[in-house]
Amino acid sequence: MTQQPKPISIVLADDHSIVREGLAAFCDARPELHIAGQCSDGMAAVEMIKSLAPDFAIIDLHMPKLHGLEVIRKVREANCPSKLVVLSISRDEKMVLEALRAGANGYLLKDGPARHLLDAINYIQDGGVYISPLLRREYLLEAPRKPAVEDPLGSLSRREYEVFSFLVDGMRPKDIAKLLDISPKTVDTYRSNIMRKLGIHDLVGLVKFAINRNLTSVSNPQVTS
Repeated sequence: MTQQPKPISIVLADDHSIVREGLAAFCDARPELHIAGQCSDGMAAVEMIKSLAPDFAIIDLHMPKLHGLEVIRKVREANCPSKLVVLSISRDEKMVLEALRAGANGYLLKDGPARHLLDAINYIQDGGVYISPLLRREYLLEAPRKPAVEDPLGSLSRREYEVFSFLVDGMRPKDIAKLLDISPKTVDTYRSNIMRKLGIHDLVGLVKFAINRNLTSVSNPQVTS
């Protein structure tokens, strides 16, 4: 009697329950896949991935408590062997590159077809790095070259980009400071640098900039500083 192969275990980390439930239903319909756990914030994601060591973890970027990039870094620092795949609304190439540099094995778009998840799992299992075909895969995987047109986001440091991501998702500066273990004054300094580099003068402008580039799920730019 031929022994059936062990299903591929997966952890889903996304703060939108409808996304998690949809992915879980898609995976549950396939005997080769098994949902080992689900969570809705970044800190829980790190602990769940470390404790369960699933074959794959599907990670949203913009989650409460810990940004997806930090989830990836902390999992990699713990030497967890799980393959990490980002599932995001963001098509921004800097974000894709940051995710890959942090240790992600793949990058999927939430508006892509569900079959891309299966494609990613198969491709990554074969040793590849999967990038959604809806993105410019060749450009992202080739060595960095001087861009024809300078992207202002490219001038942000890694930490500035993280602060930018939290700000446009509506997180308060004091909460960002606590999350990143820095002082509120340092957050204010990062915010000033971000606005200067992007040529934007207030937080509402930052949110509008992020919405226009699909960098946040926030739809109402009526925010306060």
